Amino acid sequence: MMSGDRHGGSTVYENVVAQFDRAAETMGLDPSIRKILATTANEVVVHFPVRLDSGKIEMFTGYRVQHNNALGPYKGGLRYHPAVDIDEVRALATWMTWKSAIVDIPFGGAKGGVQCDPSKYSQAELERLTRRFAFALGSNIGPEYDIPAPDVNTNAQTMAWILDTYLSMMPPQERNRCVHVVTGKPIEAGGSLGREKATGQGIAYCIEQWSKDRSFDLSSATCFVQGFGNVGSWAARLLRPLGVTLVAAEDHTGAVAHPAGIDPDRLAQYVRERGGVAGFPGAKPVDHRGFLSTKADIFVPAALENQITKETAPLLTVRLVAEGANGPTDIEGDRILQERKIDLIPDILCNSGGVIVSYFEWLQNKRSESWDLEEVDAKLRRRILGGYDRVRAAAEEFKTDWRTAAYVVALRRLHTVYTRRGIFP
Repeated sequence: MMSGDRHGGSTVYENVVAQFDRAAETMGLDPSIRKILATTANEVVVHFPVRLDSGKIEMFTGYRVQHNNALGPYKGGLRYHPAVDIDEVRALATWMTWKSAIVDIPFGGAKGGVQCDPSKYSQAELERLTRRFAFALGSNIGPEYDIPAPDVNTNAQTMAWILDTYLSMMPPQERNRCVHVVTGKPIEAGGSLGREKATGQGIAYCIEQWSKDRSFDLSSATCFVQGFGNVGSWAARLLRPLGVTLVAAEDHTGAVAHPAGIDPDRLAQYVRERGGVAGFPGAKPVDHRGFLSTKADIFVPAALENQITKETAPLLTVRLVAEGANGPTDIEGDRILQERKIDLIPDILCNSGGVIVSYFEWLQNKRSESWDLEEVDAKLRRRILGGYDRVRAAAEEFKTDWRTAAYVVALRRLHTVYTRRGIFP
């Protein structure tokens, strides 16, 4: 079973701060700008009532943290999870700022969520919860101000409810101008083609580019994936046409392995029907340590934070870790991967496909356009590989690891904006 977000000993936000400090030292970031970027801009906490199907009222706590908007409107997902707290949301909002800066899109960073276990509520209860949360956030979100998207345990349906609630609060003549208040919407409600697979697609593009850089033949490569939700399942399915065989998968229900290969499409279908990978026919169950010890070329952690730690990093026998999740590796885990010469494509580059295609959706809505899938994929490839090239160049320039290099790319871009615009007043 996967560990929670604090089993590595440090909180997720402490990891973010440590990574930021290291990059700021490496590049000699201006101390004044460093102060600004080390702090979130706004932190919204809302408590709101929801009527359950039983007629009882339950109180929920929701968060929206806005880290920085120097590059454009705040942007980031909303998650429904029992572990959601201000510390985690701060960390995720900060990562969003760096992510947008690396791939050169005009967004800042935000994140939010509701502390709850969505599996305990009916669809009707989740709809009421979502609508009340959107209503409680009120003018803290907006199409040119702060644009939510799906994240852990939220999806296109969640976004459709938020959209409808937000539009209901607008004057009638303004409503069609506000459709881009959320991204990750259903296609019929203004969503973009390619959005559902975007994060997994971006991971596949990054891995493909890494293999070219390393002259490594993907056509006989193996991978294992932690987390088989949207990101993990799409990554496995999109790596398959490149020749990469999935040999193990793990989620909150357990882990399964089959050295001869697991069909990722069949496994994704099984997870949709059964709610998890446990019991998948044609693969044998393995424990958490056994899963992490899987012999393969590529590991894609696509679950929760702090999975690769000083306890688990020594178990990995891979050439590459491609981070599909946000913050799956803590500081000690990072150090061990570097010592063991395991390559790493860091989260703020590797999983940025989601925010890139969110940007495309936002643009399409603003322009009243609809792009075909080929156009979305081609533009996504260009954006994420542009980020990949910038991170690779920074790693060479500063003779540093890829995570620090990714931060340097982001901080440089923000540094330029602040030095040109100045600080008000």
